[in-house]
Amino acid sequence: MSVPRIEHVNVTVADPERTARLMQALFDWHIRWSGPAQNGGHTVHVGSDDHYVALYASGNMAQPPEVFMKGRPLNHIGVQVDDLDAAEARVIAAGLLPFSHADYEPGRRFYFLDPDGIEYEVVSYAKAS
Repeated sequence: MSVPRIEHVNVTVADPERTARLMQALFDWHIRWSGPAQNGGHTVHVGSDDHYVALYASGNMAQPPEVFMKGRPLNHIGVQVDDLDAAEARVIAAGLLPFSHADYEPGRRFYFLDPDGIEYEVVSYAKAS
């Protein structure tokens, strides 16, 4: 058996297309698939050829994402990048606020919240030059 790896994470968002556009702008990801989902919902898969985040919205507009309890207690989604400073510049350009910068083994990192309040940790294991 090969080494197991996380292939995708599925999160509930208010607007999958909006979140997918943000992920494309921040991480150069692409939409792998988009279509109907359970309960009359809609899902967009955005990521690389090897991994993705499934962005789900319920078809029940009377049910806001925060009442969809299945995703709790998700703390954050971690995204590894080569150039942390460039990634942070993209986050700021998107109008989001980076916070909790840290530099400890094995890498440097910061966090941000997307418009749905989902926390992302952006980390780089590249050695500082």
